[in-house]
Amino acid sequence: MDEKTTPAQDPLPLICHVTPWYYRRMGLITAVLVGMGLYFLYDGKWGYPKTNAIADEKVWFEKEVQGSFEKAQKEGTLDAWLESAKAKSWPTGSDGEPPKWISYATPRNLPEDPKRYTQEEIDGQFWWGYGTLGMAAIGAISFLLNFRKTLRLEADHFVADNGTVVRFADVFRVDKRKWDDKGLAYAYYRVDGSGPERKAVIDDLKYHKAFRILDSILSQFKGELIEKVAEEEDETESQETESDPNVTS
Repeated sequence: MDEKTTPAQDPLPLICHVTPWYYRRMGLITAVLVGMGLYFLYDGKWGYPKTNAIADEKVWFEKEVQGSFEKAQKEGTLDAWLESAKAKSWPTGSDGEPPKWISYATPRNLPEDPKRYTQEEIDGQFWWGYGTLGMAAIGAISFLLNFRKTLRLEADHFVADNGTVVRFADVFRVDKRKWDDKGLAYAYYRVDGSGPERKAVIDDLKYHKAFRILDSILSQFKGELIEKVAEEEDETESQETESDPNVTS
């Protein structure tokens, strides 16, 4: 939250613009979502099919290379098979053992145990990709829409970022339990003191010097103020300590 200043330093009306911190956060979130979305799409389009192609190659190796080796061994044509395998750059095995996949995979930088992805898993990457990019688009739109948003503080009221006018005299409850941690306070009011209950948000992390609005409300406030209270377990521990005759201060 912004460091507080005295009212004299901020002549009215005070315009609270969106903070650079908010833009940085929204920009970072949008960039991360775009990166994730593109990564999902890459896996669906190229990554997973490429891995499946390697799995297919292992199946081919087991059938063609190892299978032909075993056949030649049974038929007594192993010497001819070895010559043919060398010409094709196939591994030839050793000590009468059939060639192994790892001997074929290692010089080709192929994985020892390639995973096979189902069509459902591949389709899922596209769903995740488009969904994540959709969220990024929403974030980008929100980023752009916030360029023109402001809070405006006047002597006896403030104007919310949606244009709603909130008169300080109409505020009957202020909830500032999230103020210290998140810079959020909620002003509950009724227009002209009657009608349905409404809520206005004061966001000091999003709007520069929004704390001045909260200060102005509280400076003439006579309603219900909800502030952060101690954790329930701390209160229970305190009560137990006070009631225990063996504990001295």
